[in-house]
Amino acid sequence: MSQENVATVRRLYDAFAAGDVETIIALMSPDIEWVEAENFPYSDNNPYRGPEAVLTGVFGRLGTEWQGFGAHPEEYIDGGDTVVVLGRYTGTCAATGKAMNPQMAHVLRVADGRITSFRQYVDTLAVARATGAA
Repeated sequence: MSQENVATVRRLYDAFAAGDVETIIALMSPDIEWVEAENFPYSDNNPYRGPEAVLTGVFGRLGTEWQGFGAHPEEYIDGGDTVVVLGRYTGTCAATGKAMNPQMAHVLRVADGRITSFRQYVDTLAVARATGAA
């Protein structure tokens, strides 16, 4: 079952990269809990509950506040019902024109083929520098 969970998480990242909102929603549990890293710009409404809250509160803001934002997985760590993704973010802050390329780690939990929770860890100083907050 755990390889299936990794495959589910891979599909989420592939859908995000393709802008496939329909697949993103289909992969999220209706009661998903999504937590952005402390001091990340979108942690202001933590935790996000449900796909609609994630789409508007996180993805919608990423789409308007960043040019070319991307999450680039480099490694998937199989922990059964927990999958850890290590990688980097890229993008240029629309307000400042500054690019970023921080390390990130995501911890996702999967049940019955759907993502039930997401927790983000990221180099928030690199993001703050890009946004002009630091």
